[in-house]
Amino acid sequence: MITADGADHRRLRTLVSSAFTARRVEELRPRVETVTAGLLDGLAEAARAGDGVADLRRHYALPLPLGVICELLGVDPAHQDRLHHLSSLVVATDTGPERAVAANRELVELLASIAAAKAAAPGDDLTSALIAARDEGGDRLSQPELIGTLLLMIVAGHETTLNLVTNAVRALCAHRDQLALVLEGRADWSDAVEETLRWDSPVSYFPFRYPTRDLTVDGTVIPKGTPVLAGYSAAGRDKKAHGPDADRFDLTRTATAKHLSLGHGPTTAWAPPSPAWRPRSPWKPSSPASPTWTWPPRSPN
Repeated sequence: MITADGADHRRLRTLVSSAFTARRVEELRPRVETVTAGLLDGLAEAARAGDGVADLRRHYALPLPLGVICELLGVDPAHQDRLHHLSSLVVATDTGPERAVAANRELVELLASIAAAKAAAPGDDLTSALIAARDEGGDRLSQPELIGTLLLMIVAGHETTLNLVTNAVRALCAHRDQLALVLEGRADWSDAVEETLRWDSPVSYFPFRYPTRDLTVDGTVIPKGTPVLAGYSAAGRDKKAHGPDADRFDLTRTATAKHLSLGHGPTTAWAPPSPAWRPRSPWKPSSPASPTWTWPPRSPN
């Protein structure tokens, strides 16, 4: 879906949206709340066992979205670790070409085997619904389109949420005045989510992209077919919208803030790199080195 355009993209969206409904997602809410509570308890237990330090990424930020997406798709939990390992290799910017191709091939083979099992024994899950999806003319997803959709949902769904959680906690721990706004009820968690998306996007780069027509961006012409490495919104791209304080992490701006993190509209949009864009810091969400956090959190005061 991320490489389709025009009528082809609309066709894919129509087929997928008939199965991937708001009702299906809403039905997961009780399960998400149960999993979240259990992981939070586990995080506290891990901290007690680790002299007050727990790995937020490993014990909470990773298993929550990946577990929920696998449950949504009807994927056996036994596949979760392998799915995360392979998808991490595919999206990492430091994976060599041969290793990336091998990881992508293995990931596609794994998803194909999952889809084959669902085709043989359908269940009440999104994978089965995608296999059964038809439009008014009887059109359906082809096998490559089905596998591509599963791949998109797993990689884009869990990597973005994983990185958002760690980025948000990192930002709030580094800006205790903003954490105090949430704890005191002067801002809510949706404000924290939106401002983190703007300030420290969970997707720093998107792999190889190219325009399908000559494209003019801020006076610069990018010729059709020119490869680019897309950089997502660090606050520098928000200067025009937010002025000179765009680099400041501020939950109170979310009532009027418009950001481009993860794009907007019918699909994930990409933005050509700007000379003004640069990584916010040397720390990268995809780094193998996991951040550690003290539990319980210190008072914002």
